[in-house]
Amino acid sequence: MHEILLLVTAIGAGFLGALLGLGGGIIIVPVLTLVYHIDIRYAIAASLISIVATSSGAAASYLKDSLTNLRLAVFLEIGTVSGAIVGFLISSYVKAQFLFLLFGTFLLFSALMMLRKRHEHYSGTNHPWADKLKLHGGFPEGDQWKTYKVEKVPLGLFAMFGAGVLSALLGIGSGIFKVLAMDGAMKLPIKVSSATSNFMIGVTAAASAGAFLLKGDVRPEIAAPVAVGIIIGSMAGAKAMVRMPAAIIRKIFVVVLSIVSVQMIMKGLK
Repeated sequence: MHEILLLVTAIGAGFLGALLGLGGGIIIVPVLTLVYHIDIRYAIAASLISIVATSSGAAASYLKDSLTNLRLAVFLEIGTVSGAIVGFLISSYVKAQFLFLLFGTFLLFSALMMLRKRHEHYSGTNHPWADKLKLHGGFPEGDQWKTYKVEKVPLGLFAMFGAGVLSALLGIGSGIFKVLAMDGAMKLPIKVSSATSNFMIGVTAAASAGAFLLKGDVRPEIAAPVAVGIIIGSMAGAKAMVRMPAAIIRKIFVVVLSIVSVQMIMKGLK
């Protein structure tokens, strides 16, 4: 019965994760700890395993729909994988209470950042690195094909390092940070940011999950139903995201993050 509940919960988490480019971990870790009272370290390890599954399910759909910027994703992974290694090395020295507070504060910050008014626009100039590496691209929007440039590539790379550290510490795939960096700093369209984030989080999570597996924090009875459920949910979420307006995606993003952040901060303060 416990495994069935985990499976159903994971389907919902996978749907939201794929829809918002979060990887599902941002939903499943709070649920496992707040609802099922699972130790946060086991929840983080299970989340990282499931994030690999989420990324695989959603990424295939986004690549087919020409939303993912593959060259940019591969380049930015240099920062995220490096950060994931650093995050794992310091994870053993961080207390669970601090993890709850860090998780909740980060979610609240992310929700506030998404509330800022920013009209969907495309940069007209490339950063020199983007020109040299050909990181710009295009994507389908209705019956049109829209092109975009990529700004502030070094800042984006630095942000991805931070995302990698958070991935290993919190088991979230750091999709929020990736979306915020690509959407806000690099000026990518929100749909491209979400799709590219989904492609990247699997690699970041795999680096962190392998380390947690060696530590013995991966519990099969938790990780298995969570991973299966998130695969199912992520495929449905990826299809829904392609048809959904960007403004609605932002609103869902803010509501989900706000609710979860308050719960995690309260748990950390107790």
